[in-house]
Amino acid sequence: MIDRTPAKGVSLFSLLLLPLLLGRVPVLEAHESLELLMPDAPPLTMVNQGDRHGIVGDVVLRALKKAGYASELRTLPWARAQKYALEKDSVLLAPLSRTPEREDRYTWIAPIMQMDRAFFSLEHKVSTFDEARQRFKTIAVGLGSAQEEILRSKGFAPEQIYPIKIGENPAQLLLKGRVDAWFNGVQESRYIWQRVSSRPLLMSPPMVSHELYLACSKVCDAEVVTDVAKAIEAMRRDGYIEKVKDRYLNNDPLDKTGSL
Repeated sequence: MIDRTPAKGVSLFSLLLLPLLLGRVPVLEAHESLELLMPDAPPLTMVNQGDRHGIVGDVVLRALKKAGYASELRTLPWARAQKYALEKDSVLLAPLSRTPEREDRYTWIAPIMQMDRAFFSLEHKVSTFDEARQRFKTIAVGLGSAQEEILRSKGFAPEQIYPIKIGENPAQLLLKGRVDAWFNGVQESRYIWQRVSSRPLLMSPPMVSHELYLACSKVCDAEVVTDVAKAIEAMRRDGYIEKVKDRYLNNDPLDKTGSL
C-alpha cells in the first residue's frame, strides 16, 4: 500500500504554498491579452497617430487598462473585422453601432457616444430619405458600416449605394464628382472634410442616430464584459469621455503624456 502521509519535515503549509510558488493558481494568473479591432476612422478611431487613438479608441484603451486587461490592437477592413469577431470568441470591436441587424450577433459591452448620420453633398441639401432617394444617383458609404445597412433598409436601390473603404475616400469621391452624396456620421464627416477641402459642404438634418458601442464576440468572457463596462461607466461619470470628445472635435491635441 502506498503511504500518502506527507513526508516528515514537510509541513501542510508548505504543500499548500507549493502551487503558488510554481505560479499555478488560476485565480492569480494575469489576464490574457484581448484582441481589439478598430478601423482607421478619425476622429472616432485612429491607428497610426502614436498615442492618439481617437475619441472611442482613447476611451476603450483606457477602460481596458483600468480594468486590468492588456490589449492587442489590430486593424482590418471593417466588414472583415465584423466577420472575424463573429467567428471567434472574446474579440473586441469598436466603434460598432448597435443596429437591429446586429443586435443578436454581438455582445454589447457599453455605449461610448452617440452618432448622428446625415447626407452630405456639394450641390443639394435634402431633408428626408425619400428626397435623397429621388435626388442622388450614387451615395458613398463606408463598406460594412451601419450607413450601408441603413440605406438598404430604407429602400435605396443597390446601384445607388457606393460602398467604399472607411476613411477619407468617400470625401475624395465627392470632391471629384464621382458620387452625388455621402451618407455618414456627422462628427466624422466634418472632421475629415476640413482636412481635404475648403469648399462648402451641404448637410441634411440628422436622419438617424445610434449609440456607438464597444462590442465583443457573441461568446465573450463574462468577466471581461462586466469589468470593462464598469470602467467605461466610471469614465462617463467623472467626465473623462466628454473631455476626450471636446479635445478631438475642437482640434486641441492631447499633451505628450496623453493626460487631459
